[in-house]
Amino acid sequence: MSSTDAVWVRGVNGIQMHHVTDLQDAGRFLGNAAMALRSAHVRTGSDRYSSIAAELRSLVERVRELEDEARSTMHDLHSTDPERFLRCRDGHEPWPGEIPAGFIPRHTCKDECLYHDREVLEAIMQCTCGRPPCRACEIGGKL
Repeated sequence: MSSTDAVWVRGVNGIQMHHVTDLQDAGRFLGNAAMALRSAHVRTGSDRYSSIAAELRSLVERVRELEDEARSTMHDLHSTDPERFLRCRDGHEPWPGEIPAGFIPRHTCKDECLYHDREVLEAIMQCTCGRPPCRACEIGGKL
């Protein structure tokens, strides 16, 4: 896969996901695949399934190490530069270690206000209803 290939990026209402979530997904998916292959081995007795499951378990360990590194850099940013952390979290700039070329701010046009849309009374001071139009739409020419 090249750096120009399109990929699905999971969005979460109100935050720009850090790539640690992609690594968490990868670890989970690899772990599920290893369990499925172990089940196939139990059902069939074929060692070819268990050997592939062992390879996957090794990959899970490697992905977990990458996940730990990514989480550590995110926590370091939070403690050393909380203002930049907020800009990244809010989708105004890419997270450190992510490719800045072609970065488009996170779409905020469909974010819900916790206070008005979700009726979370404690969120009255975090009302997002009066925010300006979404920068990503503005950049993409949708306004």
